[in-house]
Amino acid sequence: MTYSVKEIFYTLQGEGGNAGRPAVFCRFSGCNLWTGREQDRASAVCQFCDTEFVGTDGTLGGKFSTAEALALKITSLWPNSDKSNRFVVLTGGEPLLQVDEMLLEALHAQGFTIAVESNGTVKALKGIDWLCISPKAGAAGVDWVQKSGDELKIVWPQVGFTKADLDHFANSAELQFDNKYISPLDDITNNILHKDNIKACIQMCLDNPAWKLSLQTHKITGIR
Repeated sequence: MTYSVKEIFYTLQGEGGNAGRPAVFCRFSGCNLWTGREQDRASAVCQFCDTEFVGTDGTLGGKFSTAEALALKITSLWPNSDKSNRFVVLTGGEPLLQVDEMLLEALHAQGFTIAVESNGTVKALKGIDWLCISPKAGAAGVDWVQKSGDELKIVWPQVGFTKADLDHFANSAELQFDNKYISPLDDITNNILHKDNIKACIQMCLDNPAWKLSLQTHKITGIR
């Protein structure tokens, strides 16, 4: 299999349960909820994505013909030879369109703990060490197939999700997640005020303590 990667870079994880942890980010090209082209945004299932995932022209992006080649490129960004703290985040787009058992094995062989950030419309493979699912309202019905993991992250406010929906997500026995996060929508495209969304998320957590607040600290600190 050839892996199409938009970019690979070393930074700190900015949000969720691993916020602040050094990580190599590997962003895969492509998504099943939006083409990534602005002309298609209005008709997309997910209309608020703030990530560039089209093509392979980002930092260290490209086509990788083997899992080992991609794993070695990711490893080359780790700052030392100590394998005890190696951490990689496979993201997108939708990474589970490309991530396979061979890549998980190759990354584990390099000593990495593997996190995946997915929209939940593709069933996750065994071997992922930390799974974050961030469902989108337009795909929250039959298309939401991955309903367990380490963290559930709901971007809020999100058109198509109501407060009643979030109360259901917080308490449903069908959803098996160790952590449940609310993340403020940062939608510059539609001119939505981020500070108001932060307040809405804070109130949601106060109203239903099953939720935890997750801020995008990479944006707050100005890191990648």
